[in-house]
Amino acid sequence: MSQAKLGDTVRVHYTGKLNDGSVFDTSFDGEPIEYKIGEGRLIAGFEQAVIGMEPGETKIAVISADDAYGQYREEMVIEVERNQLPSHLKLEIGQTLQSVQQDGQLIRFLVTDLNEETVTLDANHPLAGEVLTFDIQLVEIV
Repeated sequence: MSQAKLGDTVRVHYTGKLNDGSVFDTSFDGEPIEYKIGEGRLIAGFEQAVIGMEPGETKIAVISADDAYGQYREEMVIEVERNQLPSHLKLEIGQTLQSVQQDGQLIRFLVTDLNEETVTLDANHPLAGEVLTFDIQLVEIV
């Protein structure tokens, strides 16, 4: 039987969990995801875990923050004056805002604190700094 390798298009089912066992994402309640290994659409640790698997095989992969969404970086947390944000925004803690940079890159910010004068925005990925565990099933090599 063939094994998944760099450049293969594969279909996989997965369940992603945090260290406390809570599930943050799964494909088992729908269709498997399809992607080309090495294309960079998925986190590096996940892609590496699929390499060498055979169709029908399952695996548990523990992926470090460095091979997932990176370490949490304090420098990606900023405090801005409220008057720098559009006045029509009804801001709440936990809300996600988006900004398009001059180079066209989209950046998402999580509102983590606010008061009458300032808003604290966090641009870290929500899973930054987390060790992730994936239950992976290679459905097929396309």
